[in-house]
Amino acid sequence: MPYKRCGNSGLKLPAISLGLWHNFGKVDSRDMAQAIVRHAFDSGITHFDLANNYGPPPGSAETNFGKFYRDDLKPHRHELVISTKAGYLMWDGPYGDWGSRKYILNSLDQSLERMQLDYVDIFYHHRPDPDTPLEESMGALASAVQQGKALYAGISNYPADKAVEAFKLLKELNTPCIIHQPRYSMLDRWIENGLTEALDTHGVGCITFSPLAQGQLTNRYLEGIPENSRAGKEHGYLQQAEVEKNIAIVRQLAPIAEQRGQTLAQMALAWTLANPTVTSTLIGASSVRQLQENLACLENLSFSDQELQTIRSILHTGS
Repeated sequence: MPYKRCGNSGLKLPAISLGLWHNFGKVDSRDMAQAIVRHAFDSGITHFDLANNYGPPPGSAETNFGKFYRDDLKPHRHELVISTKAGYLMWDGPYGDWGSRKYILNSLDQSLERMQLDYVDIFYHHRPDPDTPLEESMGALASAVQQGKALYAGISNYPADKAVEAFKLLKELNTPCIIHQPRYSMLDRWIENGLTEALDTHGVGCITFSPLAQGQLTNRYLEGIPENSRAGKEHGYLQQAEVEKNIAIVRQLAPIAEQRGQTLAQMALAWTLANPTVTSTLIGASSVRQLQENLACLENLSFSDQELQTIRSILHTGS
């Protein structure tokens, strides 16, 4: 497992990190989830990424991870980077969402209790709050670090202009932002329009989520939309119209992956890591086998200039 320094900080992250957004909640198989976490750590994945609302139901992924930590990982705490976030709806009432100091710090206390931890390594504000002063949200992150409940501060889903504001505020509070977590994939390259430049300028690391575009950058949709897929469900995060629009692009990318000796998913993961701003890429997994297949992307992370040029042409034509 290669490790890369996170921006200008002293922290190194594995090229591949494990995200517990899906498949680790109360509705999922606890035995499978535990097996995935065990295999991830044994494979050199030292970073486990969570959020207060991961489940379903919200909070259950942290609760399950706490049990895995107690059973398996606690002796290795010094080898682990555990992160969590606050920013999306977590509980009813006026204090369970967005970015107030009350919500952010109360949420962190609850997350620590669920995960049976004294501190997390990285604590993120999960999304900008249009109604709370940014100074308040960033001040809450700084307090979490100063109180010893987090080692580092991060932000997620912030556009470039808001991110730069956050970086400056945290630096003034002597709690520099070391990492930004944006969505990024071959099919969603928004960070290339200003955010990566901002991260490089301010020495902030980047960890990407949804690098497979919710499964679109796999062989799953090459022949159409299966009925049992996420896109086949009427009420889901991944919409059928989006998949139908992207299938033509994905079909052009598949032969390149085959020529590289990779699956489409492995090439898509390697492609995110080829961006010099990216520190680590988050993957999910529904089984140990899927995790193993995705980790095999590490066997070929380099791209020729011709490959990159062909990929850019395909993506540009489809955008």
